Amino acid sequence: MNVLLSAAFVLCWSSGFIGAKLGAGSASAVTILMWRFLPLALVLVVVAAAARSWRGLTPRDVARQAVIGLLSQSGYLLTVYYAIQLGVSTGTTALIDGVQPLVAAALAGPLLRQYVSRRQWVGLCLGLAGVVLVTGADAAAASGVAWWAYLIPFLGMLSLVAATFLEGRSRTRVDPAVAMTTHCLTSAVVFTALAVGAGAAVPPAESAFWLAITCLVVFSTFGGYGLYWVIMRRSGVTEVNTLMFLMAPVTAVWGALMFDEPFGVQTAFGLAVGVAAVVVVRRGARNDVTSREAETTSAAGPSR
Repeated sequence: MNVLLSAAFVLCWSSGFIGAKLGAGSASAVTILMWRFLPLALVLVVVAAAARSWRGLTPRDVARQAVIGLLSQSGYLLTVYYAIQLGVSTGTTALIDGVQPLVAAALAGPLLRQYVSRRQWVGLCLGLAGVVLVTGADAAAASGVAWWAYLIPFLGMLSLVAATFLEGRSRTRVDPAVAMTTHCLTSAVVFTALAVGAGAAVPPAESAFWLAITCLVVFSTFGGYGLYWVIMRRSGVTEVNTLMFLMAPVTAVWGALMFDEPFGVQTAFGLAVGVAAVVVVRRGARNDVTSREAETTSAAGPSR
């Protein structure tokens, strides 16, 4: 089940970069994001109200989920889409996203009191090397893009990391469906306000725009975003963020298939390194759990 969830998460999350590129040619970032979340939020709120999904939650719990949504959806997606709109390629944006696991792993210990083994650190660094291999050539070949545009995805990465730890430190466990409804509602309000303020609320009539919106809602929001929190609760912050290393290689494959972007030996090798990194981290985590269980059994003495 963990393998299936991880594979689905990588594919769905990577589709967000492709959907952003599909829509970038027909509308601005805030227009895409407004129409991605506004209809979805209306449907989710009606369903949640009918089911009384927020029953039992305090206003503080709801406010906390709204802040998490503001960081993990609004802040993260706005920076990614804006960077792509400025000319930063999907592969380079995915590369910058790939720094997230190292940041999350470095903070997991002091903030969430989660143990990160040396083997996991090796896997994390190996994964970063794989991401660099895949997207390095693309970043070097980019022209006509302002240097500060490459700093924007870093802000989004930090926003998602902050949301991850805010959720991890929460004492109240909120149902994933309720959390997603709150997050989407928050994003719908934010992006609608930005689009209306910028005079970009009217959607284009092009079919490519609505195809991108459909793919983003189905695959990125329900698939990628929903599975992110499910896997984090099942496996922990370090392991779910390690899967982020696969986003750049998988995005490169999608780009080659859909947009005829180059996919050479370096990309293939980087993809293999990224897969190896995930294997190293997951095996390291399992070995650590087994070792701690053995130590606990030994300390407890023989059973009667």
